[in-house]
Amino acid sequence: MVVMTFFNHVGGAGKSSLTRDVGYTFGTWGLRTLLIDLDPQANLSSWLGVRGVPQDRTVHDTAVDDQPLPEPYPVFGIDLIPSNIGLALAEARVLGVTGAQMHLRNHLQALREHYDAVLIDSPPSLGQLSVLGAIAADHLIVPVPTREKGINGIEGVSQALRSYRKLNPRLNVSLFVPTLFDRRQLHDKEALGAMRERLTPLASPIPYRAATWNDSTSAQQPVGVFAPGSEAHQHIQKLAQEVAQAVGLPVGVQRG
Repeated sequence: MVVMTFFNHVGGAGKSSLTRDVGYTFGTWGLRTLLIDLDPQANLSSWLGVRGVPQDRTVHDTAVDDQPLPEPYPVFGIDLIPSNIGLALAEARVLGVTGAQMHLRNHLQALREHYDAVLIDSPPSLGQLSVLGAIAADHLIVPVPTREKGINGIEGVSQALRSYRKLNPRLNVSLFVPTLFDRRQLHDKEALGAMRERLTPLASPIPYRAATWNDSTSAQQPVGVFAPGSEAHQHIQKLAQEVAQAVGLPVGVQRG
């Protein structure tokens, strides 16, 4: 089992959508895949059609009380442990619990015979839930918008990584992913050029296809379900291959 956390404290980087769509793609390859939503905004959950879940079906009790992970929800051939706004309460509560940052990592060990890949969607912050997700990971996948704020946020990611390594010494960024790329914009091209100079390993850029992304989100479906064969879907499949190679997962054959 390989655990990867999609991580960036900068909001709007594409963490939730990439977690959803890369995770779904892994599932189509036959990989036993679990998604975990750590963001109290619960975008990943709602974008997969899972809403209004009780607190005990989130990671709240694992994070705060060191309880086993709850039973996941099956969605589109993969599994999901969802989030809700109540998960924000865990931010304050885990501060008073010794060793709480390790709870998710420790309880994921019990699932190693059940899953090939675990993808964690972390919040756009450097709070305790982000720490929980990063410490649980074998690999960090960092989406970086091809914007000035994306470039400026890299230092914050580096500082956080240095801190997290105190609890998980082998943690590293396995792949940076340029997102929201618009080749028509000079600024985007310059930002991508700067990333190529500064960041390694760097994935192929993910162009922003507003209609496909927004409509698939409204439909509460992965892009591969909503618009199979679309240009956006092709970019996601390529990214999934790059992520799999970066973290050492086999790249399988899509289910018929």
